[in-house]
Amino acid sequence: MATIEARLNARSKPHQRYRTSDGAIVPGVTTILGVIAKPELISWANLKGLEGVDTRKFVDQTAIIGTLAHEMIQENLGGPAWDRSGYTPDQIEIAENSFRKYLEWHQGKELATRMIEEQLVSERFRFGGTCDWYGLMDGKFWLMDIKTSKAIREEYVYQAAAYRKLLIENGYPVDRVGILRVGRNEGEGFEFRAVGKKELSAGWTVFTSALKLYLAIKEFKRGNDM
Repeated sequence: MATIEARLNARSKPHQRYRTSDGAIVPGVTTILGVIAKPELISWANLKGLEGVDTRKFVDQTAIIGTLAHEMIQENLGGPAWDRSGYTPDQIEIAENSFRKYLEWHQGKELATRMIEEQLVSERFRFGGTCDWYGLMDGKFWLMDIKTSKAIREEYVYQAAAYRKLLIENGYPVDRVGILRVGRNEGEGFEFRAVGKKELSAGWTVFTSALKLYLAIKEFKRGNDM
């Protein structure tokens, strides 16, 4: 039976190993976007620190809740059953807040899952990624990224643009792209945002720029190894 730590690692996309057909290991979407500074996270950490909150423990607990909420949603969409014995009653109760918001969004929609948490690799651009959900929604092929957060951030659009490219390169048609955000408590609500073509194009430009920077930094470090 997988431990919570194992499931966190499985859902932690920077730790995924992606290989091209020639056996080369290539970076993942989240790892690549890690080169972009996130000043809002620094401000948040400083604020929590002033409040006396141990941000490391807070983030770990939030990650566990997010992982569990993802597992609940994926089970409902046709993915594997989540392990009821692997979480505390308090963690399950909090994650159920997110799951109820997902069910509220899902009501009245016709969804047919084609893949869940599928690992894909781009041979052309040499990166990998794991798509949360791909399938038919109301008769169109949708790529959907699922987030447990307070808001839809710009970085989510960059990620979605990269996942869309992965799907298309691997032969999957994509009519629309969406980001589903479900909050972790009663006050955070839920939100579904369809991402337009213009925004996806701009997001792809940001992603490929980050990829170039990631590779340049890696090459710099390799050339300056002591």
